[in-house]
Amino acid sequence: MGAIDGPGAAGKRPATAGLAPPSGLLDVLNVAAVVLDAEGRVALWSPQAEQLFGWSAAEALGQPAARLLADTQHVGLVTELFARVMGGAGDWAGAFPVRHKDGSTRLVEFRNMRLQDERGDLYALGIATDRTTLRQLERDLALSARLVAQSPIGLAVLDTELRYVLVNPTLERINGLPASEHIGRGVREALSFLDDTEAAESAMRQVLATGTPLLEQFTAGRTHGGHRAEHAWSVSYYRLEDATGRVLGLATSVVDVTQSHQAALEIARSRRRLALIADATVRIGTTLDLDQTARELADVVVPELADIAAVDILDSVLEGRPTLRSSAHEPAVFRALAVAAAYPSEAVRAADPPGDIARYAADRLVTQSVTTGHPVLVAHVQARDISRIARDSNAASLLTRAGLRSYLAVPLIARGEVLGALDLKRTRNPLPFNDDDIVLAGELAARAAVCIDNARWYRNAHHTALALQHHLLPHHPPPTPGLEVASRYRPAAASSEIGGDWFDAIAGPEDTTVLVIGDVMGSGINAAASMGQLRTATRTLAELALDPPQVLQQLDRTTAALEETIATCVYVVHDPHRAQCRIAVAGHLPPVLIRAGQAPRLLDLPTGAPLGVGGIPFEATTVAMAPGDQLVLYTDGLVETRDQPIDERLDLLLDLLADTGRPLEETCDRLLDSLRRHDDHDDVALVIARARSLGQAVLDGPAGPSGCSPRGGGGTGLA
Repeated sequence: MGAIDGPGAAGKRPATAGLAPPSGLLDVLNVAAVVLDAEGRVALWSPQAEQLFGWSAAEALGQPAARLLADTQHVGLVTELFARVMGGAGDWAGAFPVRHKDGSTRLVEFRNMRLQDERGDLYALGIATDRTTLRQLERDLALSARLVAQSPIGLAVLDTELRYVLVNPTLERINGLPASEHIGRGVREALSFLDDTEAAESAMRQVLATGTPLLEQFTAGRTHGGHRAEHAWSVSYYRLEDATGRVLGLATSVVDVTQSHQAALEIARSRRRLALIADATVRIGTTLDLDQTARELADVVVPELADIAAVDILDSVLEGRPTLRSSAHEPAVFRALAVAAAYPSEAVRAADPPGDIARYAADRLVTQSVTTGHPVLVAHVQARDISRIARDSNAASLLTRAGLRSYLAVPLIARGEVLGALDLKRTRNPLPFNDDDIVLAGELAARAAVCIDNARWYRNAHHTALALQHHLLPHHPPPTPGLEVASRYRPAAASSEIGGDWFDAIAGPEDTTVLVIGDVMGSGINAAASMGQLRTATRTLAELALDPPQVLQQLDRTTAALEETIATCVYVVHDPHRAQCRIAVAGHLPPVLIRAGQAPRLLDLPTGAPLGVGGIPFEATTVAMAPGDQLVLYTDGLVETRDQPIDERLDLLLDLLADTGRPLEETCDRLLDSLRRHDDHDDVALVIARARSLGQAVLDGPAGPSGCSPRGGGGTGLA
């Protein structure tokens, strides 16, 4: 082991200047030296001989060696062997049983040779060591040599200057270098092809200095071999010392763990993909808003799957036309819904801004994706590919400057229909899209497509219900003698269905005016259709000049005939000649009466039962309506909330109506702006009527002589 000593070696015994420090191997063997004269008597006796044979120098010197060390039966053999050596027949070596001073017999390994001094006198030198110790050391050395040479683990020994002195065949294969290119070289020189040799050398010096091993240190890189493939290794470092504790150098073991490392990476990737799918399940489709659903999909895939993501839907899908698989020669018209990016990039400006409509030629990759219904992958984007990805030359320049590396387009398919495409780009991420990414993107696109399709159908149904209700509400109320009327209708928030609120102003006989407001419970097209039937029935009954309780009784029967329909209603007949109103209520919130010089108040009226309950009579109340008095009718969506008591909301309504001098149109807007929230889940109908003298012109507000606001299309007050 002395071959790996270096100037930096440290030991417990100081070395003589100019000499290398002694090896500890001879100390382990404890080699004894004995010199015999020509008669076979002991002439010299080393201290190791005393340790090996038990006799002191004083006891051994001058004694016949054969009688001192050999058993009686072996004396003749020993004498013969001694004579052969002294006679010049050559050296003798072998194991021989020796008698110890304590009477035991030990097998000792001998090396005997003849010596001659300057006078020509002959002597015999015997070198001996314990046979058991020697054989143990031989076995250890043989085992070590075989283990090093045949071990599947890469092994190396370095001296104290971290120069290679031994490299086994396995490490040659791991490093891709023969032993000759290791031996005598330092770590940085021999392994210069690795990414970080400085860290490895620092770890080695730490072990040399402290003696504490560093085990299973993970490292990765590319070897010097032919394919320069990425590898991973587990490396351990151990300090080597001799029997005396002197530092000899460093041993290192290297295990190639590339397969297990790659398996661990694949497991980690699989977990991330499963987590992404689970995240998408929670985050995509939280609402029935089409744009929000598209944004959720784009946000989920960035940055885990792509640096930039865009969600585009076929324009025909939004218009409700069936999307049939077109031929490979037809273009596609998309409407951009969402774009998301992991970081600011020019590539974002290459995507179509949300809301824009773009026409992509048949040779564009996104067009091919929706045409074929299959993903389109460009793992490594080349300059010639950019024009097939970008919408135009300007977008192509932006993608080129952004350094587009990889591209993937995945169709959005729900219920067998292609809705659009998920467009994915990688610019900073050096890894190209692969088959696993196609599977993951396809899974996310499939989940999102169902949510997008649901949002699409909801939007269509929502617009249909809204259009139906808008059509059923009054558009051009007739002039009303002795009464100025302003009205508003505001639908619920986009995330909720259209409700069944309605209002009307109907000209009756003898200058009377019928004001009606109602609310069909429920939402959607059914509620809107029921509302239309009740409004038609109400207009028919109003022409019969019936008293309000009679009208409500007939509406109650009509409502009961409608399947699973309940409605509330306030029916008012204003008579300008008598300056009064006859009011009947069917389960509705009470109107507000406003008189000049008095605080607004809720009318105390019999509430009645909702329409459709059946069998409960209704009552009418006569209320004086002098010129200037106002009557406010409204549905519950104006005052009911989920977090405030109804009494507080009604008090706020009365406070807002305290200024009686405002124009009616302005009062309508003020009530809606103050009492409504942008995300309210109920629609609102509002009617405000102000009594005036017969023949009085309408001078306040922009309504004109008809008393109807131009807002919302000729006086409907739709907002």
